Amino acid sequence: MNLNLALLLAYSAALIGIGLWIGRRVRGAKDFFVAGRGLGPGLVFSTLLAANIGAGSTVGATGLGYRDGLAAWWWVGSAGVGSLALALWVGPAIRRLAAAHDLRTVGDYLEMRYGASVRGIIALLLWVGSLAILAAQLIAIASILNVVAGAPKWIGCTIGGLLITIYSSAGGLKSGAWVNMVQLTVKLVGFMIALPLALSAVGGWTAVGAVTVPSADYWNFWHSGPSGVVYLALLGPSFVVSPGLLQKLYGARDDRAVRLGVGFNAAGLLLYAIIPVVLGMIARVRFPQLATPDLALPMILMYGLPAAVGTLGLAAVFSAELSAADAVLFMLTTSLSQDLYKRFVNPAAGEARVLTVARWTTIAAGAIGTALAIASPSVISALEVFYTLLGVSLFVPVVAGLYVKRAGTREALAAMAAGVGGTLAVQVITGGKGYGSLTPALVGLIAAAAAGALVLLLPKSRTPAVR
Repeated sequence: MNLNLALLLAYSAALIGIGLWIGRRVRGAKDFFVAGRGLGPGLVFSTLLAANIGAGSTVGATGLGYRDGLAAWWWVGSAGVGSLALALWVGPAIRRLAAAHDLRTVGDYLEMRYGASVRGIIALLLWVGSLAILAAQLIAIASILNVVAGAPKWIGCTIGGLLITIYSSAGGLKSGAWVNMVQLTVKLVGFMIALPLALSAVGGWTAVGAVTVPSADYWNFWHSGPSGVVYLALLGPSFVVSPGLLQKLYGARDDRAVRLGVGFNAAGLLLYAIIPVVLGMIARVRFPQLATPDLALPMILMYGLPAAVGTLGLAAVFSAELSAADAVLFMLTTSLSQDLYKRFVNPAAGEARVLTVARWTTIAAGAIGTALAIASPSVISALEVFYTLLGVSLFVPVVAGLYVKRAGTREALAAMAAGVGGTLAVQVITGGKGYGSLTPALVGLIAAAAAGALVLLLPKSRTPAVR
Protein backbone atom coordinates (compact mmCIF):
# COMPACT_ATOMS: atom_id res chain seq x y z
CA MET A 1 0.00 0.00 0.00
CA ASN A 2 1.51 3.41 -0.98
CA LEU A 3 1.61 6.41 1.36
CA ASN A 4 -1.02 8.41 -0.51
CA LEU A 5 -3.55 5.60 -0.32
CA ALA A 6 -2.80 4.94 3.36
CA LEU A 7 -3.37 8.61 4.25
CA LEU A 8 -6.62 8.80 2.27
CA LEU A 9 -7.90 5.69 4.05
CA ALA A 10 -6.94 7.14 7.44
CA TYR A 11 -8.68 10.39 6.56
CA SER A 12 -11.79 8.47 5.50
CA ALA A 13 -11.82 6.60 8.80
CA ALA A 14 -11.61 9.93 10.66
CA LEU A 15 -14.62 11.32 8.75
CA ILE A 16 -16.64 8.21 9.54
CA GLY A 17 -15.71 8.56 13.18
CA ILE A 18 -16.85 12.19 13.32
CA GLY A 19 -20.10 11.36 11.54
CA LEU A 20 -20.92 8.47 13.85
CA TRP A 21 -20.04 10.50 16.94
CA ILE A 22 -22.35 13.37 15.92
CA GLY A 23 -24.97 10.82 14.85
CA ARG A 24 -25.23 9.60 18.44
CA ARG A 25 -26.58 13.04 19.35
CA VAL A 26 -29.47 12.84 16.90
CA ARG A 27 -32.60 12.64 19.02
CA GLY A 28 -35.25 12.46 16.34
CA ALA A 29 -36.30 13.20 12.78
CA LYS A 30 -36.09 16.97 13.32
CA ASP A 31 -32.39 16.72 14.18
CA PHE A 32 -31.82 14.43 11.18
CA PHE A 33 -33.69 16.60 8.66
CA VAL A 34 -33.03 20.20 9.79
CA ALA A 35 -30.32 19.94 12.51
CA GLY A 36 -32.76 21.27 15.11
CA ARG A 37 -32.91 24.59 13.16
CA GLY A 38 -29.80 25.73 15.02
CA LEU A 39 -27.13 26.28 12.33
CA GLY A 40 -25.34 29.62 12.60
CA PRO A 41 -23.64 31.56 9.76
CA GLY A 42 -20.38 29.59 10.07
CA LEU A 43 -21.97 26.16 9.74
CA VAL A 44 -24.32 27.36 6.98
CA PHE A 45 -21.30 28.72 5.07
CA SER A 46 -19.16 25.62 5.52
CA THR A 47 -21.85 23.06 4.76
CA LEU A 48 -22.95 24.94 1.60
CA LEU A 49 -19.48 25.66 0.25
CA ALA A 50 -18.36 22.12 1.04
CA ALA A 51 -21.36 20.76 -0.85
CA ASN A 52 -20.86 23.12 -3.79
CA ILE A 53 -17.16 22.34 -4.26
CA GLY A 54 -17.65 18.77 -5.37
CA ALA A 55 -16.86 16.59 -8.36
CA GLY A 56 -17.99 19.15 -10.91
CA SER A 57 -16.04 21.95 -9.23
CA THR A 58 -12.79 19.99 -8.90
CA VAL A 59 -12.28 17.00 -11.20
CA GLY A 60 -14.91 18.17 -13.72
CA ALA A 61 -13.92 21.86 -13.80
CA THR A 62 -10.21 21.01 -14.05
CA GLY A 63 -11.04 18.73 -16.97
CA LEU A 64 -12.95 21.56 -18.63
CA GLY A 65 -10.00 23.91 -18.06
CA TYR A 66 -7.70 21.31 -19.62
CA ARG A 67 -10.02 20.96 -22.63
CA ASP A 68 -11.59 24.42 -23.10
CA GLY A 69 -9.43 27.00 -21.31
CA LEU A 70 -10.52 30.18 -19.54
CA ALA A 71 -14.22 29.88 -20.38
CA ALA A 72 -14.38 26.90 -18.01
CA TRP A 73 -14.47 29.50 -15.18
CA TRP A 74 -18.21 29.77 -15.79
CA TRP A 75 -18.86 26.22 -14.56
CA VAL A 76 -18.16 27.21 -10.94
CA GLY A 77 -18.70 30.93 -11.48
CA SER A 78 -22.32 30.36 -12.48
CA ALA A 79 -22.87 28.53 -9.20
CA GLY A 80 -21.55 31.61 -7.41
CA VAL A 81 -23.95 33.88 -9.30
CA GLY A 82 -26.88 31.60 -8.44
CA SER A 83 -25.77 31.51 -4.80
CA LEU A 84 -25.86 35.32 -4.62
CA ALA A 85 -29.53 35.22 -5.63
CA LEU A 86 -30.13 32.53 -3.02
CA ALA A 87 -28.45 34.61 -0.29
CA LEU A 88 -30.21 37.89 -0.98
CA TRP A 89 -33.53 36.79 -2.41
CA VAL A 90 -34.91 33.26 -2.12
CA GLY A 91 -33.02 31.89 0.89
CA PRO A 92 -34.28 34.14 3.71
CA ALA A 93 -37.86 34.03 2.45
CA ILE A 94 -38.06 30.25 2.27
CA ARG A 95 -36.30 29.84 5.65
CA ARG A 96 -38.99 31.95 7.32
CA LEU A 97 -41.71 29.81 5.79
CA ALA A 98 -39.93 26.64 6.85
CA ALA A 99 -39.61 27.80 10.45
CA ALA A 100 -43.21 29.07 10.63
CA HIS A 101 -44.77 25.89 9.20
CA ASP A 102 -42.23 23.27 10.40
CA LEU A 103 -41.22 22.43 6.84
CA ARG A 104 -38.44 19.84 6.49
CA THR A 105 -38.11 19.38 2.73
CA VAL A 106 -38.74 21.36 -0.43
CA GLY A 107 -41.58 18.89 -1.00
CA ASP A 108 -43.24 20.16 2.20
CA TYR A 109 -43.05 23.69 0.80
CA LEU A 110 -44.42 22.70 -2.62
CA GLU A 111 -47.37 20.88 -1.10
CA MET A 112 -48.15 23.75 1.24
CA ARG A 113 -48.11 26.13 -1.71
CA TYR A 114 -49.53 24.04 -4.56
CA GLY A 115 -50.86 20.71 -3.29
CA ALA A 116 -49.85 17.06 -3.08
CA SER A 117 -49.70 16.46 -6.85
CA VAL A 118 -46.89 18.97 -7.38
CA ARG A 119 -45.00 17.54 -4.40
CA GLY A 120 -45.23 13.99 -5.72
CA ILE A 121 -44.15 14.85 -9.26
CA ILE A 122 -41.16 16.91 -8.13
CA ALA A 123 -40.08 14.22 -5.67
CA LEU A 124 -40.00 11.63 -8.47
CA LEU A 125 -38.16 13.98 -10.86
CA LEU A 126 -35.60 14.80 -8.20
CA TRP A 127 -34.92 11.17 -7.56
CA VAL A 128 -33.93 10.68 -11.19
CA GLY A 129 -31.83 13.84 -11.36
CA SER A 130 -30.24 13.47 -7.94
CA LEU A 131 -29.01 9.98 -8.68
CA ALA A 132 -27.10 11.49 -11.61
CA ILE A 133 -25.24 13.99 -9.43
CA LEU A 134 -24.49 11.32 -6.81
CA ALA A 135 -23.03 9.17 -9.57
CA ALA A 136 -20.85 12.09 -10.71
CA GLN A 137 -19.33 12.50 -7.25
CA LEU A 138 -18.58 8.80 -7.01
CA ILE A 139 -16.97 8.78 -10.49
CA ALA A 140 -14.65 11.56 -9.32
CA ILE A 141 -13.74 9.59 -6.19
CA ALA A 142 -13.00 6.60 -8.40
CA SER A 143 -10.71 8.69 -10.63
CA ILE A 144 -8.64 9.67 -7.59
CA LEU A 145 -8.34 6.10 -6.35
CA ASN A 146 -7.44 4.99 -9.88
CA VAL A 147 -4.51 7.40 -10.06
CA VAL A 148 -3.39 6.78 -6.45
CA ALA A 149 -3.72 3.01 -6.31
CA GLY A 150 -4.63 1.81 -9.80
CA ALA A 151 -8.06 0.78 -8.52
CA PRO A 152 -10.60 -0.03 -11.27
CA LYS A 153 -13.52 2.38 -11.58
CA TRP A 154 -16.04 0.00 -10.02
CA ILE A 155 -13.93 -0.48 -6.91
CA GLY A 156 -13.42 3.28 -6.49
CA CYS A 157 -17.14 3.97 -6.88
CA THR A 158 -17.97 1.25 -4.36
CA ILE A 159 -15.52 2.56 -1.76
CA GLY A 160 -16.86 6.11 -2.11
CA GLY A 161 -20.47 4.92 -1.91
CA LEU A 162 -19.83 2.93 1.25
CA LEU A 163 -18.02 5.80 2.95
CA ILE A 164 -20.70 8.46 2.49
CA THR A 165 -23.50 6.01 3.23
CA ILE A 166 -22.06 5.12 6.63
CA TYR A 167 -21.71 8.62 8.05
CA SER A 168 -24.76 10.09 6.27
CA SER A 169 -27.11 7.39 7.58
CA ALA A 170 -25.89 8.06 11.12
CA GLY A 171 -26.94 11.67 11.57
CA GLY A 172 -28.33 13.32 8.42
CA LEU A 173 -27.86 17.10 8.29
CA LYS A 174 -26.54 17.29 11.85
CA SER A 175 -23.63 14.92 11.10
CA GLY A 176 -23.15 16.28 7.59
CA ALA A 177 -22.75 19.91 8.70
CA TRP A 178 -19.89 19.12 11.09
CA VAL A 179 -18.18 16.66 8.75
CA ASN A 180 -18.45 19.27 5.98
CA MET A 181 -16.61 21.82 8.14
CA VAL A 182 -13.64 19.46 8.43
CA GLN A 183 -13.79 18.67 4.71
CA LEU A 184 -13.93 22.35 3.73
CA THR A 185 -10.84 23.15 5.82
CA VAL A 186 -8.89 20.38 4.09
CA LYS A 187 -10.06 21.55 0.66
CA LEU A 188 -9.12 25.19 1.10
CA VAL A 189 -5.70 24.49 2.63
CA GLY A 190 -4.94 21.82 0.02
CA PHE A 191 -5.75 23.95 -3.02
CA MET A 192 -4.09 27.09 -1.65
CA ILE A 193 -0.81 25.19 -1.29
CA ALA A 194 -1.06 23.02 -4.41
CA LEU A 195 -1.83 25.72 -7.01
CA PRO A 196 1.31 27.91 -6.75
CA LEU A 197 3.60 24.88 -6.43
CA ALA A 198 2.02 23.16 -9.46
CA LEU A 199 2.38 26.36 -11.48
CA SER A 200 6.03 26.74 -10.46
CA ALA A 201 6.77 23.10 -11.29
CA VAL A 202 5.85 23.54 -14.99
CA GLY A 203 7.75 26.82 -15.44
CA GLY A 204 5.19 29.43 -14.37
CA TRP A 205 2.79 31.51 -16.49
CA THR A 206 5.30 31.65 -19.36
CA ALA A 207 5.05 27.89 -19.87
CA VAL A 208 1.26 27.91 -19.53
CA GLY A 209 0.95 30.73 -22.07
CA ALA A 210 3.11 28.85 -24.58
CA VAL A 211 1.19 25.56 -24.38
CA THR A 212 -0.27 24.13 -27.59
CA VAL A 213 -4.05 24.68 -27.45
CA PRO A 214 -6.89 23.26 -29.56
CA SER A 215 -8.08 26.72 -30.72
CA ALA A 216 -7.67 30.45 -30.11
CA ASP A 217 -10.86 30.39 -28.03
CA TYR A 218 -8.88 28.60 -25.32
CA TRP A 219 -7.94 32.07 -24.00
CA ASN A 220 -11.38 33.66 -24.47
CA PHE A 221 -13.07 34.10 -21.08
CA TRP A 222 -16.39 35.09 -22.73
CA HIS A 223 -16.45 32.17 -25.15
CA SER A 224 -19.83 30.46 -25.49
CA GLY A 225 -18.83 27.05 -26.82
CA PRO A 226 -18.72 23.73 -24.99
CA SER A 227 -17.76 25.78 -21.90
CA GLY A 228 -18.58 29.41 -21.21
CA VAL A 229 -21.37 31.81 -20.34
CA VAL A 230 -23.94 29.22 -21.46
CA TYR A 231 -23.44 27.69 -18.01
CA LEU A 232 -25.35 30.62 -16.49
CA ALA A 233 -28.58 29.15 -17.89
CA LEU A 234 -27.60 25.57 -17.15
CA LEU A 235 -26.26 25.99 -13.61
CA GLY A 236 -27.33 29.35 -12.20
CA PRO A 237 -31.03 28.58 -11.58
CA SER A 238 -30.32 25.20 -10.01
CA PHE A 239 -28.17 26.85 -7.31
CA VAL A 240 -31.12 29.06 -6.41
CA VAL A 241 -33.68 26.26 -6.00
CA SER A 242 -31.68 23.09 -5.36
CA PRO A 243 -33.50 21.07 -2.67
CA GLY A 244 -30.17 19.94 -1.27
CA LEU A 245 -29.20 23.58 -0.64
CA LEU A 246 -32.62 24.87 0.41
CA GLN A 247 -33.01 22.09 2.96
CA LYS A 248 -29.69 23.08 4.53
CA LEU A 249 -31.13 26.59 4.93
CA TYR A 250 -34.15 25.10 6.72
CA GLY A 251 -31.62 24.28 9.46
CA ALA A 252 -30.45 27.92 9.80
CA ARG A 253 -31.38 29.61 13.06
CA ASP A 254 -32.39 32.97 11.50
CA ASP A 255 -32.34 35.10 8.33
CA ARG A 256 -28.97 36.59 9.26
CA ALA A 257 -27.40 33.14 9.25
CA VAL A 258 -28.80 32.60 5.75
CA ARG A 259 -27.64 35.91 4.30
CA LEU A 260 -24.16 35.73 5.77
CA GLY A 261 -23.62 32.00 5.35
CA VAL A 262 -24.89 31.80 1.77
CA GLY A 263 -23.35 35.15 0.83
CA PHE A 264 -19.87 34.09 1.93
CA ASN A 265 -20.44 30.78 0.14
CA ALA A 266 -21.18 32.73 -3.07
CA ALA A 267 -18.05 34.86 -2.65
CA GLY A 268 -16.01 31.72 -2.04
CA LEU A 269 -17.30 30.11 -5.23
CA LEU A 270 -16.60 33.20 -7.36
CA LEU A 271 -13.01 33.38 -6.06
CA TYR A 272 -12.40 29.63 -6.20
CA ALA A 273 -13.72 29.29 -9.78
CA ILE A 274 -10.38 30.16 -11.38
CA ILE A 275 -8.37 27.58 -9.41
CA PRO A 276 -9.49 24.39 -11.23
CA VAL A 277 -9.23 26.20 -14.58
CA VAL A 278 -5.59 27.10 -13.96
CA LEU A 279 -4.86 23.59 -12.69
CA GLY A 280 -6.36 22.24 -15.93
CA MET A 281 -4.08 24.47 -17.98
CA ILE A 282 -1.09 23.36 -15.92
CA ALA A 283 -2.08 19.74 -16.57
CA ARG A 284 -2.14 20.45 -20.32
CA VAL A 285 1.48 21.60 -20.09
CA ARG A 286 2.55 18.64 -17.97
CA PHE A 287 0.37 15.90 -19.51
CA PRO A 288 -0.66 16.97 -23.04
CA GLN A 289 -2.01 13.56 -24.11
CA LEU A 290 -4.38 12.46 -21.32
CA ALA A 291 -6.89 9.79 -22.29
CA THR A 292 -9.71 11.74 -20.63
CA PRO A 293 -9.84 15.30 -19.18
CA ASP A 294 -11.24 13.90 -15.90
CA LEU A 295 -7.73 12.60 -15.14
CA ALA A 296 -6.15 16.08 -15.28
CA LEU A 297 -6.53 16.95 -11.61
CA PRO A 298 -5.58 13.57 -10.09
CA MET A 299 -2.54 13.37 -12.39
CA ILE A 300 -1.25 16.86 -11.56
CA LEU A 301 -1.63 16.19 -7.83
CA MET A 302 -0.08 12.74 -7.96
CA TYR A 303 2.80 13.33 -10.38
CA GLY A 304 3.19 17.11 -10.75
CA LEU A 305 3.87 18.04 -7.11
CA PRO A 306 6.13 17.02 -4.21
CA ALA A 307 4.74 13.93 -2.49
CA ALA A 308 3.58 15.66 0.71
CA VAL A 309 1.85 18.50 -1.14
CA GLY A 310 0.30 16.13 -3.66
CA THR A 311 -1.11 14.02 -0.84
CA LEU A 312 -2.66 17.09 0.76
CA GLY A 313 -4.12 18.09 -2.61
CA LEU A 314 -5.54 14.62 -3.15
CA ALA A 315 -7.10 14.76 0.30
CA ALA A 316 -8.64 18.14 -0.64
CA VAL A 317 -10.18 16.71 -3.80
CA PHE A 318 -11.29 13.59 -1.96
CA SER A 319 -12.98 15.86 0.60
CA ALA A 320 -14.68 17.79 -2.19
CA GLU A 321 -16.22 14.71 -3.71
CA LEU A 322 -17.32 13.27 -0.38
CA SER A 323 -18.98 16.48 0.83
CA ALA A 324 -20.91 16.97 -2.40
CA ALA A 325 -21.88 13.30 -2.47
CA ASP A 326 -23.24 13.33 1.07
CA ALA A 327 -25.25 16.49 0.25
CA VAL A 328 -27.05 14.83 -2.65
CA LEU A 329 -27.45 11.60 -0.72
CA PHE A 330 -29.17 13.62 2.01
CA MET A 331 -31.47 15.12 -0.64
CA LEU A 332 -32.38 11.66 -1.92
CA THR A 333 -33.02 10.45 1.61
CA THR A 334 -35.29 13.30 2.63
CA SER A 335 -37.16 13.26 -0.67
CA LEU A 336 -38.14 9.61 -0.36
CA SER A 337 -38.67 9.34 3.39
CA GLN A 338 -40.55 12.62 3.93
CA ASP A 339 -41.99 13.56 0.52
CA LEU A 340 -43.01 10.09 -0.67
CA TYR A 341 -43.15 7.67 2.27
CA LYS A 342 -44.51 9.97 4.99
CA ARG A 343 -46.87 11.82 2.65
CA PHE A 344 -48.24 9.10 0.36
CA VAL A 345 -47.39 5.67 1.77
CA ASN A 346 -47.78 5.97 5.55
CA PRO A 347 -49.11 9.37 6.64
CA ALA A 348 -49.58 8.07 10.19
CA ALA A 349 -45.89 7.22 10.60
CA GLY A 350 -44.36 8.65 13.76
CA GLU A 351 -41.01 10.41 14.15
CA ALA A 352 -39.13 7.23 15.03
CA ARG A 353 -40.54 5.37 12.04
CA VAL A 354 -39.70 8.20 9.61
CA LEU A 355 -36.16 8.34 10.99
CA THR A 356 -35.75 4.59 10.46
CA VAL A 357 -37.04 4.86 6.88
CA ALA A 358 -34.68 7.80 6.26
CA ARG A 359 -31.66 5.79 7.35
CA TRP A 360 -32.62 2.77 5.25
CA THR A 361 -33.29 5.09 2.31
CA THR A 362 -29.77 6.47 2.65
CA ILE A 363 -28.39 2.95 2.33
CA ALA A 364 -30.57 2.10 -0.68
CA ALA A 365 -29.86 5.41 -2.46
CA GLY A 366 -26.13 4.97 -1.88
CA ALA A 367 -26.27 1.53 -3.49
CA ILE A 368 -28.26 2.75 -6.52
CA GLY A 369 -26.01 5.78 -6.98
CA THR A 370 -22.95 3.55 -6.88
CA ALA A 371 -24.37 1.29 -9.59
CA LEU A 372 -25.20 4.31 -11.78
CA ALA A 373 -21.70 5.72 -11.28
CA ILE A 374 -20.13 2.51 -12.50
CA ALA A 375 -22.26 2.72 -15.67
CA SER A 376 -21.86 6.49 -16.36
CA PRO A 377 -19.10 7.67 -18.75
CA SER A 378 -17.90 10.90 -17.08
CA VAL A 379 -18.38 13.46 -14.31
CA ILE A 380 -19.67 16.31 -16.47
CA SER A 381 -22.09 14.18 -18.50
CA ALA A 382 -23.68 12.90 -15.29
CA LEU A 383 -23.91 16.37 -13.72
CA GLU A 384 -25.50 18.02 -16.75
CA VAL A 385 -28.48 15.65 -16.46
CA PHE A 386 -29.08 16.73 -12.88
CA TYR A 387 -28.63 20.48 -13.29
CA THR A 388 -30.81 20.68 -16.37
CA LEU A 389 -33.66 18.71 -14.84
CA LEU A 390 -33.43 20.60 -11.57
CA GLY A 391 -33.47 24.06 -13.09
CA VAL A 392 -36.28 23.63 -15.60
CA SER A 393 -38.62 21.78 -13.25
CA LEU A 394 -38.15 23.69 -9.98
CA PHE A 395 -37.08 27.27 -10.64
CA VAL A 396 -40.43 28.73 -11.66
CA PRO A 397 -42.60 26.90 -9.06
CA VAL A 398 -40.27 27.76 -6.15
CA VAL A 399 -39.78 31.43 -7.03
CA ALA A 400 -43.40 32.02 -8.09
CA GLY A 401 -44.59 30.37 -4.88
CA LEU A 402 -42.67 32.95 -2.86
CA TYR A 403 -43.48 36.09 -4.83
CA VAL A 404 -46.61 35.55 -6.97
CA LYS A 405 -49.61 35.19 -4.66
CA ARG A 406 -52.02 34.14 -7.41
CA ALA A 407 -49.82 31.28 -8.59
CA GLY A 408 -51.53 27.95 -7.87
CA THR A 409 -51.45 24.28 -8.78
CA ARG A 410 -52.35 24.81 -12.45
CA GLU A 411 -49.55 27.32 -12.95
CA ALA A 412 -46.97 25.11 -11.22
CA LEU A 413 -47.90 22.01 -13.21
CA ALA A 414 -47.93 23.96 -16.49
CA ALA A 415 -44.47 25.42 -15.77
CA MET A 416 -43.03 22.02 -14.86
CA ALA A 417 -44.48 20.30 -17.92
CA ALA A 418 -43.40 23.04 -20.33
CA GLY A 419 -39.93 23.28 -18.81
CA VAL A 420 -39.14 19.58 -18.96
CA GLY A 421 -40.94 19.12 -22.30
CA GLY A 422 -39.21 22.07 -23.95
CA THR A 423 -35.81 20.96 -22.74
CA LEU A 424 -36.25 17.40 -23.94
CA ALA A 425 -37.60 18.52 -27.32
CA VAL A 426 -34.63 20.80 -28.04
CA GLN A 427 -32.24 18.17 -26.69
CA VAL A 428 -33.58 15.55 -29.11
CA ILE A 429 -34.05 17.81 -32.15
CA THR A 430 -30.62 19.47 -31.96
CA GLY A 431 -28.64 16.64 -30.42
CA GLY A 432 -28.08 18.74 -27.30
CA LYS A 433 -26.55 21.70 -29.20
CA GLY A 434 -29.55 24.02 -28.95
CA TYR A 435 -30.03 27.04 -31.19
CA GLY A 436 -26.95 29.23 -30.75
CA SER A 437 -27.14 30.73 -27.25
CA LEU A 438 -30.53 29.07 -26.71
CA THR A 439 -29.37 25.89 -25.02
CA PRO A 440 -31.89 23.15 -24.13
CA ALA A 441 -31.79 24.30 -20.50
CA LEU A 442 -32.43 27.96 -21.39
CA VAL A 443 -35.28 27.03 -23.72
CA GLY A 444 -36.75 24.95 -20.91
CA LEU A 445 -36.58 27.85 -18.45
CA ILE A 446 -38.18 30.25 -20.93
CA ALA A 447 -40.91 27.72 -21.72
CA ALA A 448 -41.58 27.14 -18.01
CA ALA A 449 -41.89 30.87 -17.27
CA ALA A 450 -44.09 31.47 -20.33
CA ALA A 451 -46.41 28.55 -19.56
CA GLY A 452 -46.80 29.57 -15.92
CA ALA A 453 -47.53 33.18 -16.89
CA LEU A 454 -50.00 32.15 -19.60
CA VAL A 455 -52.01 29.92 -17.28
CA LEU A 456 -51.95 32.65 -14.62
CA LEU A 457 -53.61 35.05 -17.10
CA LEU A 458 -56.37 32.60 -17.99
CA PRO A 459 -59.74 33.04 -16.28
CA LYS A 460 -60.52 31.26 -13.04
CA SER A 461 -56.94 30.60 -11.98
CA ARG A 462 -57.02 28.25 -9.00
CA THR A 463 -56.51 29.76 -5.56
CA PRO A 464 -53.24 28.62 -4.02
CA ALA A 465 -53.37 26.04 -1.24
CA VAL A 466 -51.80 28.38 1.35
CA ARG A 467 -51.16 32.08 1.07
